Amino acid sequence: MSSIHPTALVDPKARVGTDCTIGPYCVVGPDVVLGDRCRLHSHVVVDGHTTLGTDNEVFPFACIGLRTQDLKWKGGVTHVRIGDHNVFREYVTIHSATSEGDATIVGSRNNLLAYVHLAHDVRLGSHVVMSNVATLAGHVTVDDHVVIGGLAAVHQFCRIGKHAMVGGCSKVVQDIAPFMMADGNPAETRFINKTGLERGGFGPEAISVLTKAYKLVFRTGLTTANAVARLQAELPDGPELRHLVAFIEAGGRGLAK
Repeated sequence: MSSIHPTALVDPKARVGTDCTIGPYCVVGPDVVLGDRCRLHSHVVVDGHTTLGTDNEVFPFACIGLRTQDLKWKGGVTHVRIGDHNVFREYVTIHSATSEGDATIVGSRNNLLAYVHLAHDVRLGSHVVMSNVATLAGHVTVDDHVVIGGLAAVHQFCRIGKHAMVGGCSKVVQDIAPFMMADGNPAETRFINKTGLERGGFGPEAISVLTKAYKLVFRTGLTTANAVARLQAELPDGPELRHLVAFIEAGGRGLAK
């Protein structure tokens, strides 16, 4: 049985899983799905066509699933889809997508600290940590195992590759390559995310290859295309190098160098 505080307003049409806790003054809309063992502390709003998986914890005054702030919104059904075992701290806001049938997507085992904002159509991977007041604009993609420092802001349509780190107060206006560490206003790639990679189980050989790749792409002054050609010609093949090359070749807003 789920525990719903008598002051909470849970629409009868909402689908609430087993062993959920919905605290005082929470509001849950009619098209919301809460997976098993979700916990809404108090004063939480979950609305729109929003689905949370299992074991998510939402702290006071967070708002999830409300309508996009994008002025291009023309009505229709849009979605927020969230995985399992996430923590959303106080005042986190996650907005629904803009266009009919689209979704803002959050993976699993993420930790979003106070005042974090995910705008419409964001794609957030899994095992991501976003510190206080970090902000993602619309259509931003963040891959798995990324750390984003407090007060950092990411421009719309930017991509942040897996195992990257963005320093606090950074202004990200171009893509951050996987395995790298970026900082500044505007953000520049400073070095590989060495400590994060070591903690993530990457061995000395992989870190050595990524260090050489960093120097070729970000410190030689080569064009991106020429740097990629040298990566493929000069460095030993491996999954990390292939992923880095694929990320760069996918294009986007250009690399933050």
